[in-house]
Amino acid sequence: MSSTVGGHTMMNPAKTTNGRNEPLGKDGSGDDGVLAQIERAVFGVNYGGTAYTTIGQADLIAERLELGANQLLLDVGTGSGWPGIYLAASTGCRAVLADMPAEGLQRALDRVRRDGLGDRVAVVAANGQNPPFRSESFEAISHADVLC
Repeated sequence: MSSTVGGHTMMNPAKTTNGRNEPLGKDGSGDDGVLAQIERAVFGVNYGGTAYTTIGQADLIAERLELGANQLLLDVGTGSGWPGIYLAASTGCRAVLADMPAEGLQRALDRVRRDGLGDRVAVVAANGQNPPFRSESFEAISHADVLC
């Protein structure tokens, strides 16, 4: 399946989640499916197969950015929220998750609510090339699997 956007042919990924934003198993069931098991085995987490950053790499990002409770992180190109949500949960920082696709942002918002992080994590529709934030609004900025 494909569609045309701005004169470019875009491939539409196969549906990988059920209506609850849980990865589909081979039988179309929830997050105990084969895809979820593979993602957990390879990356150590299950965020719906939208990124390739491992937990170890996310922890290294947190360490290098010196993330802590007093910092505000911008996660550019967040997709379904990995690793921005994890970084907020593991370091105590506040985070703004920014991306354009509404489906990914909805998944991120659902995950933020499910993880009880609504007081520390905001989800915003924003273009990473021309973000709607003032200069120096954030102590740290990260992106994972965006520019590859």
